[in-house]
Amino acid sequence: MNGAIPIDRTQVAVAVITRADGTFLLASRPPGKPYAGYWEFPGGKVEPGETVHAALVRELHEELGIEVTHATPWLTRYFDYPHAHVTLLFFLVSGWHGEPHAKEGQTLAWQTPGAINVAPVLPANHPVFAALALPAVYGITQAGSDPTGFMTRLDNALESGLRLIQIREKSMPAATLETFARDVLARAQAHQAQVLLNADVALAQRIGAHGVQLNATQLGELSRRPDLPLVAASCHNVAELDRAEALGCDFALLSPVLPTPSHPGAPVLGWGNFAALCAGRTLPIYALGGLSSTDLDSARQHGAHGVALLRGAWQ
Repeated sequence: MNGAIPIDRTQVAVAVITRADGTFLLASRPPGKPYAGYWEFPGGKVEPGETVHAALVRELHEELGIEVTHATPWLTRYFDYPHAHVTLLFFLVSGWHGEPHAKEGQTLAWQTPGAINVAPVLPANHPVFAALALPAVYGITQAGSDPTGFMTRLDNALESGLRLIQIREKSMPAATLETFARDVLARAQAHQAQVLLNADVALAQRIGAHGVQLNATQLGELSRRPDLPLVAASCHNVAELDRAEALGCDFALLSPVLPTPSHPGAPVLGWGNFAALCAGRTLPIYALGGLSSTDLDSARQHGAHGVALLRGAWQ
């Protein structure tokens, strides 16, 4: 869902407060509030005349006693509770002064993505937990005519922490591609990394890959989500992002953000257009095109979940 926020919905600024070790903060709702005892991300309603960022800063000071120093826009969720229709505007908060402490009778708990150990949780937050489990860097293979030599670069990247990989080898013969994909998958699984196949749903299912990266043509042709744990979409415009959301994709790539060596002079989005396309989206979006790992903070400042890298992932 993109564009203007419906006027009959209550806007809520929501903080995903993350520490360097990847853990994030949840708080229980205090007695006297709807869904008392349920766990949620800290935050609160946006007051009339207040920006969402200002509401976030105010709410975290009032609820947790901290001063926010670094917060970037992330996801938007639309949810209808029996007592309210809400637009949840999530920010990734990675910098603050002070130690979070409960100021309004709530209980706090630091949680690990993929291993939530508190319950019950407000239902609007379950897709957010899945998004939080996605790494910040998405590596796209570039083996070319040397699949064996690429494995050294892959092993180095996995040792350095890469945990999400797309196999994209359009010029590789089918038999070679399957052998290559099985080898990548085995090495990735040894590091608890996830692997998606570019466009080839059947091959992803056959080798037990974690998912598939749909191309723009598939987005237009598919009537339902492929039967795989992870489904991502390669997008370049509003229509393709809309379709990715409608199909229930887990995340999207949006490109090209900046000029690339392989396509000099080609039109690019630029950060301004990238941010406009990300605004209001319900699924995490990776920025792709002309980027390196040093662009991660810039990407997040403009609404990205992370960066997708070709050359940069294997250096």
